[in-house]
Amino acid sequence: MNIYKLSELSDEKKAFIMKRAEHDISEQMILAKEVSDDIRKRGDEAVLEYTAKFDRVNLTADAIKVKPEEIKEGYERLDKETLEAIKYAAKNIRNFHEKQMPEEMWFTEVDKGLLVGEKTTPIVDVCLYVPRGKGSFPSVLLMLGVPAVVAGVENIVVVTPPNEEGNVDDAILAAAKVIGITEIYKVGGIQAVAAVAYGTETIPKCHKIIGPGNTYATAAKRVLANCIDAGLPAGPSEAIILCDEKADPEKVARDWMIEAEHGPDSASLLVTNSEELVNKVIPIVEKQLEKISEKRRNFVSTVLSTYGGAIITNSLEESIEFVNEYAPEHMEVITEKPFEVLPKIKNAGEILLGDYTPVTLCNFVLGPNAILPTGQSAKTYSSVSVLDFLKRSSVGYASRDGFNMVRDYAYKFAKVEGFDTHGLAVKERD
Repeated sequence: MNIYKLSELSDEKKAFIMKRAEHDISEQMILAKEVSDDIRKRGDEAVLEYTAKFDRVNLTADAIKVKPEEIKEGYERLDKETLEAIKYAAKNIRNFHEKQMPEEMWFTEVDKGLLVGEKTTPIVDVCLYVPRGKGSFPSVLLMLGVPAVVAGVENIVVVTPPNEEGNVDDAILAAAKVIGITEIYKVGGIQAVAAVAYGTETIPKCHKIIGPGNTYATAAKRVLANCIDAGLPAGPSEAIILCDEKADPEKVARDWMIEAEHGPDSASLLVTNSEELVNKVIPIVEKQLEKISEKRRNFVSTVLSTYGGAIITNSLEESIEFVNEYAPEHMEVITEKPFEVLPKIKNAGEILLGDYTPVTLCNFVLGPNAILPTGQSAKTYSSVSVLDFLKRSSVGYASRDGFNMVRDYAYKFAKVEGFDTHGLAVKERD
C-alpha cells in the first residue's frame, strides 16, 4: 500500500500520481475506425455481426430494439426493494436537476433601443450510453436520463450492451420505465457509437452521445467526433478523501476503498496532514478487505499500491493545494470544519462534505449527478447536468433609434477589420 510524504515526492513519482491510468487507446482507435466505416456502409447487418463477435450474443435485426412489452416485463420482474431504491433515487435526481434549469428566455436593455438576451432550447435528440461490463448499472441511466427528460429533450435514445441471453437487464428496463424512456437498443461498444453517429435501418442517427464506456467506446467517440458530439470525457474512476487529524479512521478507511473497487486502473487517494491518522487507517483497511469478494479485494489492493495510496502533507492548506492540482472526479472532505474548506476547493467534479456523505450516496441516491470529469478534466469540465442537454441562442434587437445611435461605432469596426459589406450594411441603411 503506497504511503507518500508530499514534500519528499520526486517529480517523476508525482507526475505518475497526477497522470493516473491514462490509457493509450491508439490501437482501439484503429479498430474503431475500421468498425465504424463498416457500419456506415452496411448498417444493421454490420451491427449484428460485431455484436456477435465482441459481445458473443447473436441477435436478429428485429431484436435490436427493445419492445414495449420487454420494458413492462422487466419492470414487473424486478424485486420490490430494488424498484423502490430506483424510484427514490429518481426523485432526488429529478429534484436536483430541476433546480439547474435556466430561464427559457431573457432580455436586457444594454442601451436605449438595444435589447439583447438568450433563448434556451433542448437538443432535439440525444443518445444515452449505459455500459454493462460484468453487471447492471441502472444508476447510470438515472444520471443521464433524468436530466435529459428535465431538459425537455424530445427524442431520447438509449444504447446498452445486451446480457448473455441477448436481453437488457431488468434493473435498466425498470429505470427506463420510471424515467419515462421507451427507445432502447441492445448494442454497445464501438458498434453502438457508430450506429448512432451514422444511423442504421433500425437505430436512429443522433446529434449527441453521452455516458461512460470502455476504451473501445471511448475510441469510437474520438474517431467519430466530426459526426457526433461525444459529450463529457470520462475515464477510470478516481477519488480523494481529504482529512485532517480529527477524522474518524473507521469512516476514512471505508470511504478510501470506494472508488478503488471499480477496477485496477482506478485511483483512490487519502490526502491528510496527519501521519497518525494514516497509521490508524491502514490496519482497518486490511480488515475490511476480508469482508469483500476476491474480485473487489484484488481491485482495491492493486489500486492502493499503484495509482492510489496515502499522501501525507505538512498542513491542511497544503492538502488543499494538492487537491486543486490533482482535480479529482470525486472528493470527500472529512475535516473538523468541512464548510470552511469548501470555498477553497477550486477543482473537483463533486465535493462531499462531512462524516456522513460517502461517495456511495452521490453515486446512487443523493441527487447530484455522478457522471463526472476525470483525469484532471475537472479543471475545465463540470458534472453532467441539464445543461448538457440544452443549447443557447443569442438574441438581439435594435430599434431605429438604437441603430442610429450605434451605427457609426459598428462602421468603424468594419473599416478597421477590413469587412466592406459589413460597413455597407450600416453606412447605407435608411
